[in-house]
Order: sequence, then C-alpha cells, then structure tokens
Amino acid sequence: MICIFAALDRLPDELPPCAIAIGNFDGVHAGHRRILEKTRALANEHGLQAVVLTFDPHPMKVVAPERLPKMLTTQQQRQVFFREFGFDHTVVLEFTPQVAQLSAERFVTQVLAAKLHARWVVVGENFRFGHRGAGNIAVLRKLGRRLDFQAVSVEPVLIGGEPVSSTRVRRLLAEGRVAPVRKLLCRPFTLQGPIVSGEGVGSRQTVPTLNLQPEAELWPARGVYVTSTREPATGRRWESVTNIGNRPTFNGAEQTVETFLLSPLEGETPRLIELAFHWRLREERKFDSAESLRRQILADAARAKRFFRLAKPAYESKFAV
Repeated sequence: MICIFAALDRLPDELPPCAIAIGNFDGVHAGHRRILEKTRALANEHGLQAVVLTFDPHPMKVVAPERLPKMLTTQQQRQVFFREFGFDHTVVLEFTPQVAQLSAERFVTQVLAAKLHARWVVVGENFRFGHRGAGNIAVLRKLGRRLDFQAVSVEPVLIGGEPVSSTRVRRLLAEGRVAPVRKLLCRPFTLQGPIVSGEGVGSRQTVPTLNLQPEAELWPARGVYVTSTREPATGRRWESVTNIGNRPTFNGAEQTVETFLLSPLEGETPRLIELAFHWRLREERKFDSAESLRRQILADAARAKRFFRLAKPAYESKFAV
C-alpha cells in the first residue's frame, strides 16, 4: 500500500481510476468498516484501485478547535487498518484553512475528479464536506453525474439500537467500559507506544511493571484492567493487568499506564508495546501501604488469569501491528 501525505497543491495526479472511501475514520469502528468494505468491493467489481482519502489534522482543529475531540487512533494505526482491508493507496490531505475554504463543488472538481480520478465515491450517510459543510450526499451525487463518477452512501451500523460512532466510543472509554467498546470496534481498544523508565517504586516495593507512554490522545478511564500485551517488533505476547492512574498510594501526580505481565518476561525488555483492553477489574484507589497494594495486584492478577481461562476464546485479541 502506498501512503501519500500531501498539501492541496501537491496532490498527485497520476493515480489510476479508483473507488474512494472518504472520512476521518478515527477508531476505524464498525461503521467505518462498512464504508471500507463497500469501497473495496466496488474496486474489485469494476477493476479499480481502492483508495482512502482522509485528513490530517482533523478538520475540527482548523474550523472549530474548541470542539476538537481527542483522537482514538494515530494516523499510523489507521494506515495499518487500511492496509489490512486491502487498500492500494491512502491519500492523507493536509487540512488547512485553504482546504476549509473550498466550496463543495471545488473540492469535488479539484480533488476527487481532477487529482484522484474517482469513479466511485463511498461516504457515510451523514457525510458533510466543503465550506461550512455545505456539501452532502445529494450534492455529491449531482456533481458525480457531471464529472463521471457515482456516489454511494452507507447507512450507520446499529449496535444496541444506537448508531456506532467515534463519539460513542469516546464516551464509553471515559466511563472505563472497554468490553462494550470492543463490540463497536470489532476488536479490543488498544494503546501503543514506547516503554519508558518509571520511578522504580513498583520493582522495589510491589511488583515490576512496564510503563507505557501511549501515542494516542485518548485513554480509558482511570482503573485496573485485564489486558493483553504484545511487542510488535517480535510478536511476543503476554496476558497482563494494566493500571491507568496517578498511583495514589505513592502520592503520584502524573497519570501513568503501568502493566504487570502475568508470565515471566524472558529476554530483553520490549522497547515498544501494544496493549489490548478486555475488561475493567476495579477503580484505582489508595492503599495504606505498599504491601497492601502488592497483595491487591496479585489478587487482580488471579482474577485476570481466571478471565483468560474462561473467556479467552471470545476475547482473543486481534492486534494492530
């Protein structure tokens, strides 16, 4: 897969005719998957290249920064998902004030038709585009008839009677409800990033942990979770327990992500890991001593082992790379 990061005036014009999925795709949830699957199917059916057109930064950062949401996934994580869906190219358009000022007609004419050679364009039912969001699926279809492409809208995916959306995923994560998040994402929510040095309190007074510095902006709520840990570089995996919080027993100030592996770490300590969140065990709380905390961590580990023993077939992780 070729990924193209480009400003408006530097978009390539040598792409072959294609089917294009357009969106931010933050989280790549079940609704996004339906759009991507439809696009891939149209590309296969008509002998076209499959292309994702997305934006960086998120358009809200330019048009309404006070409403900018925290991102569920990094741009790099999204590229991995697009590749797994079998897309030939991802075009990441730099979203600037100049792009925000484009009328719906100019966006379609200059970007979709002239540069990307769209033959099919697939969007969500509520997709809006162009200056002040003046464009919708009806406008897209009308312009498509003139510019020789067809526009397709995909209805929202309903789970539990509600549409799946990135906003809904964020709300659940803020409540620490990682199990229902898995249903919306069709996979566990993950955090990825480098391992950083902690203060050494755990290894001295409780249990040794891996301290993750997440690359994503949004984390699950403070608490203790059943997780799976993977080292992307080697494929090594461990069942684990992860605490998100500020370590109140030791009067910590900064929020951290600390993971206790349920099996011994053999070989070198990973430099970068990915955590998949399966279940919330409890809230983070302050203990009266390090020994009390250590006993609780071991109790959490026992519950996590029981979780994996009983529920692992249903919760087998589908990790991103």
